[in-house]
Amino acid sequence: MSQLTNKRRVLLALILVTVLAVGVFDSFFGRAGADEGGFSNLRTVLEVAALIKTQYVDPVSLTDLFKAYVATGSINGMLGSLNDPYTRYMDPEAYKQMQVDTTGVYGGIGIVVGMRDNKLTIVAPIEQTPGFYAGLRGGDVIEFIDGKPTKNMSQDEAVSLMRGEPGAEVILGVRKKNGEFQEVSIIREIIEVRSVTRQVLLDGDIGYIRLSSFSERSVQELEQALGSLERQGMKSLILDLRGNPGGLLTAAIEIADKFLGQGPILHVVGRNGVVQTIEAQEEGATRNYPMVVMVDGYSASASEIVSGALKDRGIATLVGTQTFGKGLVQTVIPLRDGSALSLTTARYHTAGGTDIHSVGIKPDVIVSLPEGEEPPYYLSDYEGGNVVDIAKDIQLQAALDVLRPGELKKAS
Repeated sequence: MSQLTNKRRVLLALILVTVLAVGVFDSFFGRAGADEGGFSNLRTVLEVAALIKTQYVDPVSLTDLFKAYVATGSINGMLGSLNDPYTRYMDPEAYKQMQVDTTGVYGGIGIVVGMRDNKLTIVAPIEQTPGFYAGLRGGDVIEFIDGKPTKNMSQDEAVSLMRGEPGAEVILGVRKKNGEFQEVSIIREIIEVRSVTRQVLLDGDIGYIRLSSFSERSVQELEQALGSLERQGMKSLILDLRGNPGGLLTAAIEIADKFLGQGPILHVVGRNGVVQTIEAQEEGATRNYPMVVMVDGYSASASEIVSGALKDRGIATLVGTQTFGKGLVQTVIPLRDGSALSLTTARYHTAGGTDIHSVGIKPDVIVSLPEGEEPPYYLSDYEGGNVVDIAKDIQLQAALDVLRPGELKKAS
């Protein structure tokens, strides 16, 4: 028997002693039996508690965890005591859905959701999907799914309800950012998410690439787009990360590495302040053309890793508005029963050492949209993968101004 297995069993035993010591075992076990499958679930609860105790980014009280479990009768209820919307338990079905998400192909409506102020909130629609065409936008709050209130509903449960067979209808009750309530009927389709949704040359030699997500396919798609534009004579680049809610950390690191010489991409700050610096490889320095990265309030997580690295290392000028501010790292840990725990195990700081969590990244050139105006990348100005009319996109115009001859502000 391995030393690691022995240590894990000892820790589980100590946790069980803690449960007994706080005098909640009878209630704890009763909840497990009534709500989530008896002793088999109790083992999962203990496994989750052990992982939190040993790997969560901050110190955690086991007593508080178990009291939260007794009060709520669920593992996610127990996790709620952490006040961390990014740490969550996924049952086997939700874990399978999460794995499908990273491949970029599934049946649904095409939106990315998260919890903000305990409300099921759309982070961003995926472009050219049913949700996108139905008018769902970042910041909209989903209050009902097929008549079921989303209050107290987990994110995974909500996602499961919105997924389904292509051709089937789902009805959402949506509170728009202006306070208006709308009932939206959407027909599900096969969602095949492309990370690179647009690539085109502007002004003859300024490349424009819109990257809408960070998935398993993002690095390959971006490399193909860069190669195509370079062969067409691209001399500078606009990388549009507006509305990009993030995704895989590994994809963000590989993409940032394409533009950086040796040096830091980000700093991962783990338990007890232990810092691991993720370094770029030297070959990235070959792409040294002037560059702008476009961001906004819905550019989050992996988008902030890339934009923060390119800004701090002096590679790119950031144009747009303050980013979302998600500076936490989650590790997905499979559990013995086929479920999984998405656990916050670290914080990340940008290449320059800045903690951006709950703050975001301030662009070098701030260009805000008029109040109430929809982000132009949602509009029909971009058709067939090309930019048809850029005059209405004042943020893109500002990015072009940075790169036009005589107006370069940062070039490596």
